[in-house]
Amino acid sequence: MFTFKEEDLLVPTCIHWTTDDVANWIEELGFPQYRNCFTTNLINGRKLVLVNSSLLPRLGITDFDHILFISSNVRQLLGLEKPFWNRSIADPPNTPMGSYLDKISRTGPSVEKLTYSQFLRHC
Repeated sequence: MFTFKEEDLLVPTCIHWTTDDVANWIEELGFPQYRNCFTTNLINGRKLVLVNSSLLPRLGITDFDHILFISSNVRQLLGLEKPFWNRSIADPPNTPMGSYLDKISRTGPSVEKLTYSQFLRHC
């Protein structure tokens, strides 16, 4: 049984989306032509955390303006800041939430049950 704390309520609910939920969201953004790109690649809410302008072309989205718009909306949906262009990739993400979202985007039994409050206690 999980015990949720107040900080767990800060986690965006979209991380619990199914692949169909993500595909519906893409359609609502105005890109029904990309629905299959997300469903075929099994992009669910947890995997949505990994979607950025570098990944979108590998999903089949190559229009630069669409890439910028979708990437921006993913960050907004997740409550993440736009990364600074000059930030070293060796630096950790800017916020604890960003680190948590990155961690739960992976799969495995220990990650499946990890709450934000547990993550904060162990970092």
